Amino acid sequence: MFPKALREYEAVSPAEDVASCSGIDVRRFSWIRPLAGEYASNFASIAPLYSGDPASRDAWQGAITRAQQHRRNRDGIAAVVAAQQERRGAPPEARQAADLLRNPDSVAVVTGQQAGAFGGPLFTLLKAITALQLARRTAAEHRVPAVAIFWVDAEDHDWNEVRSSTILDTNLHPKTITLSDIEGAGRLPVASLTLGGSVTQTIDELEHALPQTDFTSWVVDSARKAWAPGIRMADAFARWLESLLGSQGLIVFESADPAAKPFVADLFARELQFPGRTSALAASAGQQLGARGHQPQVLPQADSVALFHLDGSRTPIRRQGDAVLVGDQTFAPAVLAAAAVDHPERFSPNVLLRPIVQDSLFPTISYVAGPSELAYLGQLKGVYEHFGVPMPLMYPRASATLIDSATRRFLARYSVPIEELQPQDESALNRLLQSQLPATVEQAIADGEIALRRALERIIEALPAVDPTLAGAGKTTLGKMEHDLRSLRNKVIQAAKKRDETLRRQFARAQSLIFPLGHPQERTLGVVFFLNRYGPALVDRLLEELPLEMGQHWVVTV
Repeated sequence: MFPKALREYEAVSPAEDVASCSGIDVRRFSWIRPLAGEYASNFASIAPLYSGDPASRDAWQGAITRAQQHRRNRDGIAAVVAAQQERRGAPPEARQAADLLRNPDSVAVVTGQQAGAFGGPLFTLLKAITALQLARRTAAEHRVPAVAIFWVDAEDHDWNEVRSSTILDTNLHPKTITLSDIEGAGRLPVASLTLGGSVTQTIDELEHALPQTDFTSWVVDSARKAWAPGIRMADAFARWLESLLGSQGLIVFESADPAAKPFVADLFARELQFPGRTSALAASAGQQLGARGHQPQVLPQADSVALFHLDGSRTPIRRQGDAVLVGDQTFAPAVLAAAAVDHPERFSPNVLLRPIVQDSLFPTISYVAGPSELAYLGQLKGVYEHFGVPMPLMYPRASATLIDSATRRFLARYSVPIEELQPQDESALNRLLQSQLPATVEQAIADGEIALRRALERIIEALPAVDPTLAGAGKTTLGKMEHDLRSLRNKVIQAAKKRDETLRRQFARAQSLIFPLGHPQERTLGVVFFLNRYGPALVDRLLEELPLEMGQHWVVTV
C-alpha cells in the first residue's frame, strides 16, 4: 500500500497554474550520491576535506578575503573574456559583468559543464541558475562586486558525451537527437571540432521531434544560430548559453582559449617540475574520503601527470622514473616545464588540475558542483595548497524535477513518492491500483488469507495423529491454496486496471516525465525540451523561485 499523503505534495486545484516548489531530502534518492546528503546535513564529518562550510556566513567572508588577496592578472583575463564576448556578440549585461573582473575587490561564483549538444541536460541550466543566484546573494549580503561565470569545459575529447540531446515527443516518448560524426571526433578535444553541413539536418530532426508549441520557432531558431556549419562545437554551446543567460549577467568562458593559457603557465610548469605530486595528493585524499564511508570519484594512477600535451591530438603525460613521457617521447621534467612556460597553449589540464587553473584565473569564492563533482573536489584540498591557490567553497547545484500542474495533482491525489516512479515496470502501478480497491474487497481478501492459513495450520497440526507422512501434503495444500488466493488478488488488480485506464494513463504520463527511460529527468532530458515547453520565461521563474537550500531535491510545478 502506498504511504499516507507526503508533506512534499500539497493539493493543487485544477485552476492553479502558478509555479511552486516542494523540497525532498536528497538522501531519499539512490541516484544522488550519499556524500551530497552528508555534505548538507553533517558537514562536520567531512569538513577536513574542504575549505569551509557553505552554510556559514563566516566561511563566505573568509573565501572572499582569500580571493581578493590572491595575486592574479585581472586585467589580462578580463581582456580575454571581453574578446570572447565580442566574437560571440554577447549581451551588454554579460559584458558589464565581465568588466567587473578588473576590479580588485570583485569575486566570482563559478560553475561549468561540457559543451553539450543543444544546451546539454537540464542540470546544465540548474548549475548556471544556482551560480547566478549565489552571486546575487553574495553581492547583497557581503557588499562586494560578485559575478557568475560558466566555464565551458571543452578540452575533453569524449565526443559521445556531448553529441546527443534527449527530448520527449508529443506522446511523451523519449527521442534522442544525435549530431553526426565530425572530423577528429573522439581524437581531438571538443573545442577543436567544427560543425559540418549535417548539423542543419540534425536541427531539422529536432524541430520535427519537438511537440509544437508557441515557443518551438524560437527554440529552433536559437539552435540554428548557435549550431551552424563552420562553428566550433564549444563556441556553439557558449553562444547558445550566452543568448539564454547573458542578459542575466552570466559570463561564459571558453576554457580552451589559447589566449588564457599564459596566465597559468606557471601552474603547468610546477606540475611538470613535480610530476606525480598532484596524483599522490588526490589519491591520499581519496583514501580519507573512503575512510569516511564515501567512494572516491577519481583514482589517479601513481605515474599520471595532471596535464595533457596538445599537438594535433590530446596526449597524456606520464612519469617514468626521473623522466616524463609524452606518448613515446621522453623528456626531462625541467625541459618540458620550460616548454610549458614558452608555449602554454600546447598543454591542457586534466580533471585534477582544471579546478586549480580555473581558480587561478578567476577570483573564485565558490564553485557550484554536481554530486559527483563534490566527491573529486573533496580530493583536491592538498592540491590547492601545493599550487598556492586558495580553494573556494563548494556549493551543491540545485537539483530539481520540473512538472506541470496535472502531474502535481496526480502525485498529490494518490500520495505517490516520485522515487516510486523510477522502476520501469508495473510494480508501483500495481501497488497504486491495489490501494484504490474498494475497502470491502481488499478486507475480504485479507481476511480470507488469515482464515485460510489458520484453518489449514490446525489441520496440519492434527494430521500426524492419523499419519505423520501427511504433514507434508498438508503444507503443500496450504501453499497451493495461498497461491490460488494470490492469483485471485492479481486478477482483481488486473480488473481494476481495465476499469481505471485513466489512472493508468496518468501514472504512465508522470513516469515518462519524471523518469524518462528510467533515469532522473535532470540528467536525461535536454534543456531544449523545457524551453520548448515553457519558453524563455522559465529562466526568470527559476531565478526567482528555485530555492538555494542545500540537501533538497526540488519538485517544481511550472
